[in-house]
Amino acid sequence: MNHNTPLSPRPLRHLSHTQRRVLTAAQLRTHGVTAADTAEQCRPGGPWQQILPGVFLLHPGPPTSEERLHAVLLFAGRTPVSESAPGIPVQPGAEEPHAPRPYTDALITGLAALTLHGFTSAPPLTSLDKIDVLVHRLRRLRSHGCAHIVRTPSLPAPSYLTGVPVAPVPRALADAVAELSDAGAVRRLLTEAVRAGHCEPAAVVRELTQARLLSRPHVVDAVDSLLAEGRAIAEDRLYRMVREYGLPDPVWNVDLRLPGGPHLGGLDAYWPEQAVALELDTRAPRPGHRQEDDALWSEYARKREHLERLGITVVHVTPRKLRTAMEQQAAVVRTALMAANDRDPAAYVVVLPR
Repeated sequence: MNHNTPLSPRPLRHLSHTQRRVLTAAQLRTHGVTAADTAEQCRPGGPWQQILPGVFLLHPGPPTSEERLHAVLLFAGRTPVSESAPGIPVQPGAEEPHAPRPYTDALITGLAALTLHGFTSAPPLTSLDKIDVLVHRLRRLRSHGCAHIVRTPSLPAPSYLTGVPVAPVPRALADAVAELSDAGAVRRLLTEAVRAGHCEPAAVVRELTQARLLSRPHVVDAVDSLLAEGRAIAEDRLYRMVREYGLPDPVWNVDLRLPGGPHLGGLDAYWPEQAVALELDTRAPRPGHRQEDDALWSEYARKREHLERLGITVVHVTPRKLRTAMEQQAAVVRTALMAANDRDPAAYVVVLPR
């Protein structure tokens, strides 16, 4: 036997022309590339390199941002489903394992995920030394190289951006904030999340609470700014809903009182002729304030019951509904206004500016 015969020349030559040249040792073996072949290719000055344990880059230069993302997913996730597996359709032009496929048990999160979601306040992928990758807490993995392992009791449903599974914005924000000590950077990320319509403040606060990050003063300050920003945006959407869907103009931001009697509560909008009130629910859960949250909810319920006993219809709207279903919310308000003629007249109340 001639021991100078080149090792597996056909698969190596074939793989060198793949579009995404990041493969695992297992994937290489399916193409006839042995561990010895791989070691030979990864020798100093060789055409390949090992980018992470068990993950290889099939060219000698630095990896692109896309290659780093896929390398981290290949390292942290279970073996991706093969296009040749039963029930998995072959992608157009997918002759090699570089074609887009689902990864299992791993999601890009943190700053890298926010960049993929389009955050302008997140750094470009090329400037990130580490890429956060979310895995189940029972996985026996450790951070290595550019892959920073983040653990969770259960993986959220991913968004697929440029073929990459990415954590939802609230979870990605929490994982990013966990690694940031710069108060300005935290505030910019949280503000952009709400201002750009990526998610509602309550969803962000929920994730930050679960991650136990609201004990950090700079995060608490950023959350206070976030809630104020969310409130202002929700009010703007409310004004736009009234204008764009042709609703009668209400009186805005008022207090109601009984004549010579007690204060009934503040409202975001009120239509006196129809006795229809609208209230925005911008509450967000906060750690250590459960009794206050319960008291606030009780106040909402008490106010609504009192107003309805006086014959005033109360429409309750959340910022999320205004963002995702504005037309539907306008229809709810219009229906309440039209039904006024079929109700008994409401009690007389005094309307005061708030």
